[in-house]
Amino acid sequence: MNKNKQFHAVNWNTPENDYVEMFWEQNLKQFWIDTEYIPSKDIDSWKSLSPEMKEAYKKALGGLTLLDTIQSHTGMPKAIDHIDGLQNKSVLSYMCMMESIHAKSYSTIFTTVATTSEIDEIFEWASNNEQLQFKAKTIDANYRKLDNENAPPEDVYMALASSVMLETFLFYSGFFLPLWLCGQGQMVASCDIIKKIVADESIHGVFVGLLAQEIFNKFDAKKKNKIKDNLFKLMDVLYENELKYTDHVYSDVGLTGEVKEYIRYNGNKALMNLGFEPRFEVGEVNPIVLNGLNVETTQHDFFSKKSTNYEKTLEVVHLHDDDFNLEKELKMEI
Repeated sequence: MNKNKQFHAVNWNTPENDYVEMFWEQNLKQFWIDTEYIPSKDIDSWKSLSPEMKEAYKKALGGLTLLDTIQSHTGMPKAIDHIDGLQNKSVLSYMCMMESIHAKSYSTIFTTVATTSEIDEIFEWASNNEQLQFKAKTIDANYRKLDNENAPPEDVYMALASSVMLETFLFYSGFFLPLWLCGQGQMVASCDIIKKIVADESIHGVFVGLLAQEIFNKFDAKKKNKIKDNLFKLMDVLYENELKYTDHVYSDVGLTGEVKEYIRYNGNKALMNLGFEPRFEVGEVNPIVLNGLNVETTQHDFFSKKSTNYEKTLEVVHLHDDDFNLEKELKMEI
């Protein structure tokens, strides 16, 4: 124990930088929990899907659950210990909590559409799928370097960059199918949950990317080139693995080509969040999936609104006869 260590209280009266308070406020505006939504509205839609589409949907959500679990249990908590600024740490702590809500939300959808045995099978699949486990282990390896409380800045940077890769790049092969089905008018209520997660991940990727850029900008030119080279090697390995993962999940429903375009698009977004130019050639991306919205129910952008048509009423006020006693009200006014 370091008896000379001095502890400080977070002081929000003096901003640490020109963006942290904005991210704090935006996160609060987007706060939600899974029980606000009613995925049971999708039961009839689920029954109409082919067995192959149901299997792809379950695998997509199973993979997302695993990655969000890593992010909430390992990624965000370890990053918090190595980031300067108590306000920055506060925003990361909030994001960490939301990652746990994301992971639970997939189970809320699963409980609606699948039996207990089917759910157990999907989680077993997630624990054994080669490509899913590879990307989890690859990202986790960079997080684990932060077990060292004196981790060098380059390790901190790579951990943050890995977080951006996960949240702005690797999640999106899983997001594709719920968004695509919603665009066809299917599984719309469940997709409202997915859209809230996508909106959160959009903010997470930008904020963590800014933190990473601040560290990167302090390196000299030689170290910048070395780290950039390592980052691109990491991305190439993850990209090749993601193509195989996409084949495994989507081949039976004929969507691999569209999903891979979406992956490349989001790979470029991850690079931009880290301050780099795009690297992937991107063709036409499905516009409904690209926007992540169904205009009849909700909208999604960086500052998406909180409410949707599928939110469950959380506060019920019961009406009584006296509420309609206009004569009483008029006498009180007089």
